[in-house]
Amino acid sequence: MTKIIAVTACPSGVAHTYMAAEAIERAAKARGWECKVETQGSIGLENELTTADVAAADIVILTKDIGIKQEERFKGKVTVRVAISDAVKRADAIMEKIAAHLAKAAVTD
Repeated sequence: MTKIIAVTACPSGVAHTYMAAEAIERAAKARGWECKVETQGSIGLENELTTADVAAADIVILTKDIGIKQEERFKGKVTVRVAISDAVKRADAIMEKIAAHLAKAAVTD
């Protein structure tokens, strides 16, 4: 099963951080994928990704509108960077691109 992890953060650290997290989780689960999203909002880190979460992940999604705290955790992982607005409004399209990437990777393995 495909495992997606993500970190969402926006400059104000309020609504879009959580809206993006919800949209990413919903779009991933609609494909039958496991998904865990850490939010880095105005009240700090929530639903923090563990070392095991990172190790098991096939893909990492990071929002790019503001720096992600502890980004070094994802070194060596396939990472997709998206705008927070795209994560909110186009999560299904992001998952489509990820699915295409994973299918292509599976052919070359």
